[in-house]
Amino acid sequence: MFDARLGIKLINMPSLAPTRIGGRCFKWGERTYVMGVLNVTPDSFSGDGVARNLDTAVEQALRFQAEGADIIDVGGESTRPASIYSGAEPITAEEELTRVIPVIEALSHVLKIPVSVDTYKAEVAREALRAGAAMINDVWGFRRDPEIARVAADAGVPVVLMHNQKHTRYGDLVPDVIGELGKMVKTAVASGVEHRNIVVDPGMGFGKTAEHNLEILRRLDEFQALGSPILVGISRKSTIGYVLGLPVEERLEGTAATVALSVAFGADVVRVHDVREMVRVARMSDAVVRGWSQDDAQ
Repeated sequence: MFDARLGIKLINMPSLAPTRIGGRCFKWGERTYVMGVLNVTPDSFSGDGVARNLDTAVEQALRFQAEGADIIDVGGESTRPASIYSGAEPITAEEELTRVIPVIEALSHVLKIPVSVDTYKAEVAREALRAGAAMINDVWGFRRDPEIARVAADAGVPVVLMHNQKHTRYGDLVPDVIGELGKMVKTAVASGVEHRNIVVDPGMGFGKTAEHNLEILRRLDEFQALGSPILVGISRKSTIGYVLGLPVEERLEGTAATVALSVAFGADVVRVHDVREMVRVARMSDAVVRGWSQDDAQ
């Protein structure tokens, strides 16, 4: 619906079955959940990679938890696009394992919130789950390494399926992305992943121009047709830099704007680098979109 007072389109949140991630129940529609990004890499596009410093990684994850994060997403391979930056060099599964497994093992002993592993490799996902991860976030939506679908199904864990492609050509942008995500969902279900365990991600910045990303955000509510929770990850990304003419370290306000609009247009999870600030943005946006009373503050 369109709220003339606010001047924006507010959508009616669909009813989705809850999802258990680790020991926590995520009740979609009640509020927006925040996923904190923990890059265990030396070449993160956002400049926040902690490389192999285990103590720093654990300290950052604990800080994110204290600031209100609901999930910690641990990634060991940079996915920065070559079209914008110098590009990220692919790494072997062995190298990725040496980066993420010690961190996930350590976090499994100190965190009260679940850990997600950001990988498209079946071998890495399998070992990460054994180490304590409770979710798989695949930036290729099970298409780069199809065996990862079986890993997820066998473990019975939730997954994030993200749209991604190596070019920026579309016939009709939003229907095309929704259609491809729909195929990914069908493949995952056919492999044994429960539908209630699937989260979809439009893939902001992956095979998309800045104009594409802005259009997807404006039309985010259309992705509810997939019948799955929606994750949006546009934190600090180049689209914000293009619009505002700012380097990555100065994109906090731009990220806040995109998080607020993501909530208004139907996001269930926002994946962010600046957890403290974006938790506050999400809570304030939820108060407008989902409703709030003074009793909620008690």
